[in-house]
Amino acid sequence: MTALAATLAVVAPLILAGEKGLFHFPGADEVRLQKLSRADNEQEWPFTVSSGYLACVWSAGKRMVMFLEEPAKDEAEPARMRKVFVSVNPFELTLGNMADRDLIVPVDSVETLVKRMAPFAALGERLCDQPQGTHVRQGEL
Repeated sequence: MTALAATLAVVAPLILAGEKGLFHFPGADEVRLQKLSRADNEQEWPFTVSSGYLACVWSAGKRMVMFLEEPAKDEAEPARMRKVFVSVNPFELTLGNMADRDLIVPVDSVETLVKRMAPFAALGERLCDQPQGTHVRQGEL
């Protein structure tokens, strides 16, 4: 009984504040997507593809920003869509992106990777705050 009371004491403020639980599975209404393309003069583009989607989703109880590769249109059978975390957290950028690290341009240090990802992480955080279905130009994010 004490464990139940302790759990409720921890979880109740989060529920009342509108926070998502650790095991919350996001619904379609909680996902935000925005098409993103590299500008011709962009020098610090951190991805190996020239366009894709910036996404805001709930994962592990918090909002996460991700970059999703744009699927190829000419393939008969759709391939697995690669995705990477976009963050300023070095652990998320390195360990979290191990599966699809070839989607990120190789850099000489984690510090350089953080600097390149920071503007896109900020864009994604602003995207998270937009109503679903809003199409925002890159300069407005």
